[in-house]
Amino acid sequence: QVQLVESGGGLVQPGGSLRLSCAASGIRFSGYVMGWYRQPPGKQRELVTSISRDSTTNYTNSSVKGRFAISRDNAENTVYLQMNSLKPEDTAVYYCAARYYSSNSWSYWGQGTQVTVSS
Repeated sequence: QVQLVESGGGLVQPGGSLRLSCAASGIRFSGYVMGWYRQPPGKQRELVTSISRDSTTNYTNSSVKGRFAISRDNAENTVYLQMNSLKPEDTAVYYCAARYYSSNSWSYWGQGTQVTVSS
């Protein structure tokens, strides 16, 4: 059974930082591209950032470039999202996702973790 379990969300003030984690089980983690999506209230889900199997290539949405950083630890089957200089518009449910390296679609999703940026 495949599981992606996110943690680390919460309430933070504007300008603050959070680090999200996503622990994967039931898949050969090193064979998957990993990504973070988010869905703000009343809006569609969007890709925030993704990381290749060996961490050599990343995609980052322009709205978070320079503030968010994705990383992975293949030995721990975990992907991280470091979020700095958070803004109220970063408020969303954040989802971890896994895509097999040769596939064009995301196969597995976590349950989501809420991030709220507010004073």
